[in-house]
Amino acid sequence: MGGVGVSLALLVAVVLSAVAAAPQLAGTAKAEHSLGIIQKDIIQTVNKHPNAGWTAGHNPYFANYTIEQFKHILGVKPTPPGLLAGVPIKIHPEMDLPKEFDARTQWSSCSTIGNILDQGHCGACWAFAAVEALQDRFCIHLNMSVSLSVNDLLACCGFLCGSGCNGGYPISAWRYFRRSGVVTEECDPYFDQTGCQHPGCEPAYPTPKCQRKCKVENQAWKENKHFSVNAYRVHSNPHDIMAEVYKNGPVEVAFTYCQILDFAHYKSGVYKHITGGVMGGHAVKLIGWGTSDAGEDYWLLANQWNRGWG
Repeated sequence: MGGVGVSLALLVAVVLSAVAAAPQLAGTAKAEHSLGIIQKDIIQTVNKHPNAGWTAGHNPYFANYTIEQFKHILGVKPTPPGLLAGVPIKIHPEMDLPKEFDARTQWSSCSTIGNILDQGHCGACWAFAAVEALQDRFCIHLNMSVSLSVNDLLACCGFLCGSGCNGGYPISAWRYFRRSGVVTEECDPYFDQTGCQHPGCEPAYPTPKCQRKCKVENQAWKENKHFSVNAYRVHSNPHDIMAEVYKNGPVEVAFTYCQILDFAHYKSGVYKHITGGVMGGHAVKLIGWGTSDAGEDYWLLANQWNRGWG
């Protein structure tokens, strides 16, 4: 499988490309931070590109976002040296895999797989993608339909996971699931510390405080925990990623130092970078793969930017 694509339902078929950055004067960068993220020239550039393979447009979700605010929600921080030491890497043996696969249809009774959530103005993509993949696997392997709490992970993992709404490390989320477990969304819903629920608190995006107490009176925090048996990385070879999803269910994937300014304008098709500089790192849930009518291989991803995007 030679590329990656974005086909959102709000799933995205994404074709990932190599990343580079052009030098920029400090004064120019500062001025650009206050610009709106939705830009007509980007839409025109993509839609006029002969080999784009996807359509750009105005996404209501980002109507009032500046470039600085957009960068803030790209919450995958660069992995510190040594953080991945000792983390096992799973390699799958050769096996026949279908040319197209969609976890939503493979496990049609697991409605969480196709859910599209909303991280709001908090840089919590690293937490959302992890929680979403874990709850999918509870359904797939244990026949347990459960919505797990992003807030628990975001607030209570602390510095071990990074900086909460200011970004985190995906692998640390899975270590938290194994070490501390995660409660349900009903027990600890996605609220910020100002007391209002995301995404209704923009432009505020403070990391919520860890309370370790269920919002529902008849539920106990410790008894509400759901654990992961282990935490591991999947080898970056496309076959291994496909085999992992095919056998075990959706996985969390992260793009680091990605050029996805144009990604904010994605509407349909198989996404690949066309224009715009490096914005930051982003995490999503990978649920399948396929090949477009144009013969372009893609990954099928679930984002957490609400149904107003894509």
